[in-house]
Amino acid sequence: MRPAHVYADLTPAQHLELVTALHGPWRVAARIVIVLLSASGVSAPEIADLLHYEPVTVRRWIARHTRDGITGLPDRPRSGRPRLGSPRLGQRIHTLLLTPKAWTTARLWHAARRPRMSLRTFYRRLREQGSWRRPRLIAKGDPDHETICAAIQTRIAALPAGSVVLAEDETHLDLLPRVRSCWMPTGLRHRILTPGSNIRRTVHGAINLATGTWHHHVSVKNVSVVFCYFLQTLLDAYPDAPVVAVLCDNGGTHHSGITKRWLTAPHG
Repeated sequence: MRPAHVYADLTPAQHLELVTALHGPWRVAARIVIVLLSASGVSAPEIADLLHYEPVTVRRWIARHTRDGITGLPDRPRSGRPRLGSPRLGQRIHTLLLTPKAWTTARLWHAARRPRMSLRTFYRRLREQGSWRRPRLIAKGDPDHETICAAIQTRIAALPAGSVVLAEDETHLDLLPRVRSCWMPTGLRHRILTPGSNIRRTVHGAINLATGTWHHHVSVKNVSVVFCYFLQTLLDAYPDAPVVAVLCDNGGTHHSGITKRWLTAPHG
């Protein structure tokens, strides 16, 4: 039996491909869909949100069809000289952008073999292929990774029997998302909900590497006093363990003066 509902599962690249086609080679078909949706009672803002246009653009094509019929939907002949640049310029720009690099308009213009057009004209062609956004940062490999891991394993092996080893880290949760200016596809403006004033919380977490038991604590701020309190809760969770070893990164609260004094103080 066929399923009741079937939904398309698009990757970001496929979604961008379809939106680009709606605004490119299939733009006349998109205008026909605009008129059909409007005739079905869908409002201009709803059509704009669905097809990634501005509402004013949707209203313009509805008015054009009302005035000229279907013959008014194709592009009208334009006066002036032909478009600068070969038809393959867009593909060349797209190929260059696939290589991670600190691309600027001028650098792309040089890498694209200096097409005979101004930087402003080249910038308009660039906007058809790319978007302005921050690259995603990923952690690079530590050259001393093997040495550090070997030292940790040696120290863990030397712990008394019955010791507890935990891995600890913390993260921050923001109620409001961080919004930055960036390039977006033509005709599409992303919308991000703002539920109110920002509220930030820090979550300290630790996992027992032997049993998988989780421990966590939610606080208003990530300060050394809170970190020491979390360490105390870990000690209290294993009162019979001869040693409670906590593996941490190089966060500022992990080696601050307050934390060092807490570590050297007796804990009953």
